[in-house]
Amino acid sequence: MTTAAKCPVDHLNLVDPDTFVEGLPLAAFATMRDEAPVFWHDQPGSWGGGFWVVTRAEDVREVSRTPEVFSSYARGALLTMGDEADEELALAMTRELMLNMDPPAHGAYRNIVQRAFNPRTIRNLETRLQEFADEIVDRAIAKGEGDFVEDIAAELPLLAICELVGVPAEDRRRVFELSNTMVGFDDPELGGSPDAAQVAMAEMFGMADGLARAKEGCPGEDIISKLLAAETGSGALTPDQFAIFFVLLMVAGNETTRNAITHGMQAFFEHPDQWELFKAERPLDTAAEEIIRWASPIIQFQRCALSDYELGGQQISSGDRVVIYYSAANRDERGVERPDTFDIRRVENEHVAFGGGGPHFCLGANLARAEVRIIFDTIARKMPGIRPLADPRILRSNFVHGIKELRVSYDV
Repeated sequence: MTTAAKCPVDHLNLVDPDTFVEGLPLAAFATMRDEAPVFWHDQPGSWGGGFWVVTRAEDVREVSRTPEVFSSYARGALLTMGDEADEELALAMTRELMLNMDPPAHGAYRNIVQRAFNPRTIRNLETRLQEFADEIVDRAIAKGEGDFVEDIAAELPLLAICELVGVPAEDRRRVFELSNTMVGFDDPELGGSPDAAQVAMAEMFGMADGLARAKEGCPGEDIISKLLAAETGSGALTPDQFAIFFVLLMVAGNETTRNAITHGMQAFFEHPDQWELFKAERPLDTAAEEIIRWASPIIQFQRCALSDYELGGQQISSGDRVVIYYSAANRDERGVERPDTFDIRRVENEHVAFGGGGPHFCLGANLARAEVRIIFDTIARKMPGIRPLADPRILRSNFVHGIKELRVSYDV
């Protein structure tokens, strides 16, 4: 790696969550894409001493679609802040997560729930989603003002995934709290420590065990019943495998769409002409895709090279970690025309917010699109005068591009 390109932006640390507390470093990402689209980022004490940063859309897709070279399993998909020992511990705890699997094991697990997220299933769910959205927005209007994140953005994804999975209504608020703690372990306001995240994960494991026991004698058509009845190539799911799968579904199905909806609302606040256009024309499909691209709820994922490989003019060595930045790639002018313009009528919108293709393309993409379409259509119909009361408060995280609070007035 003696000739490896270095970060073209002085003193920028992409591992430090403080880099993202004011939002995505979009100007820095633009410089990276132009001057060093694949470069070596030092991380002393970590596995390999650092990692390759990938910022262009084409390269993100290449890594995503080449799992035989770029492994999720070898070092895990999550970029950790700590040293190599911390990384090993985190990897051991999350090894069984589907996002940390490679084919063919990944495909066997994914197939268990794939049918629950296909377009026909989601279309059949849309009537229920609309009922949820109407109730959510009506409650917010009755309040007059509040936190858009908690009152609206978090509610629809949470209710939708709990409905699909079969989580009882009385447990849904707790799922929201546990998910916050697990994802916000780098933010003092939302748990603030890996230890708290571990405790939250343990409680969610307990919730999974209780649900599994309840379904043993009374299976249904929900995902939990299908998981418990399914078999992978190595036999039926173990209790631990089921619990880990449950946690992934609950967190992934809740956090990402919540942040897409919140960033979408903030984008409309910052681009009022687009809100007026949305209310007048309702370009629901194109608006949903643009909101998701603009939000890029997951900042990055990590891979590990299993063999030597040339990417973006740089020689990657076997064993090197490679981190693909969806948040940077979605502002790549080589992939999206005028990427820094929020345009809800954008037709050509080949973003990578759901991943760059390949085996790890977002399982819940169709559900997320439906939720974004339905909630913004409902907001525009019931509270077209919604307006901000304060600037958004950004989640401290190098992984989730989140807004933890957005104070608004629910004007009709």
